[in-house]
Amino acid sequence: MPEGDSIYRAARTLNLALAGQTVTSFESALPYLSRVEVDHGVVGRTVEKVAARGKWLLMYFSGDLILLSHMLMSGSWHIYRPGETWKRRRYDMRVVIGTSKILAVAFNVPVGEFHTANSLTRREGFRSVGPSTLADNFDESEVVARLRARADLEIGVSLLTQSLLSGIGNIFKSEICFACGINPFRTVSDLTDDDLRCLVSTARKFMLANVTESSGNKITTYVPMRRTTGRANTTERLWVYKRTGEPCRHCGAAIVSRKQGFDARTSFWCPRCQPMGMKRASA
Repeated sequence: MPEGDSIYRAARTLNLALAGQTVTSFESALPYLSRVEVDHGVVGRTVEKVAARGKWLLMYFSGDLILLSHMLMSGSWHIYRPGETWKRRRYDMRVVIGTSKILAVAFNVPVGEFHTANSLTRREGFRSVGPSTLADNFDESEVVARLRARADLEIGVSLLTQSLLSGIGNIFKSEICFACGINPFRTVSDLTDDDLRCLVSTARKFMLANVTESSGNKITTYVPMRRTTGRANTTERLWVYKRTGEPCRHCGAAIVSRKQGFDARTSFWCPRCQPMGMKRASA
């Protein structure tokens, strides 16, 4: 599943490509989206902006129309110049937003819905989304309080609970816990406020580092390799994720992994740097 940094980059690219342009064509393989074009018209509206909120992507059109989409495990948005060959099969197309300059195509997006600003506030699963890790108005203390309010949860589960803090996925979860020296299976009740502040501030630092735009206002269609170690060597870009049995980059102990939580997402950690006890080790 794409994590919040990927959705943020996708929204930023779509915004650069589409904002301020008039929709000249609309097509969808999803009947309930096509019906909106018939009843209310998407063609002729202006794309006002494209934004991300956690793992959700929102495309705002003039006249109070919002396209809400979620990638889940397999979805993606592409942009193409008119006449450019698509990199995915037409069979995988779900939505096409066309302007005179750009085609934005959603492939295999399982969740695509039109909303008004009012209906969006009632949308189950979206209305409960917690503070976005990448939001300009990110409030660390609010997120710490939200985590503390669910003291019964293991911290690895808390970081993936989108109603507490949105945007973090399985990769960042393991990397954040390692950077703070905290075992992902410790419960929130076992952690100090300093522990929680470390996790929240590190989450934001890692996410921001992975959405830094190095190409100015150019439209970018690539996704750079996610990195948390800060190391230039691309083979050493992550601390623990998917490194089961390999030596810890900090202490040399073998990285271990285990399924965690209701969704059985795999957590990775160093048993020496991230003990179950109270002692913490820094990365």
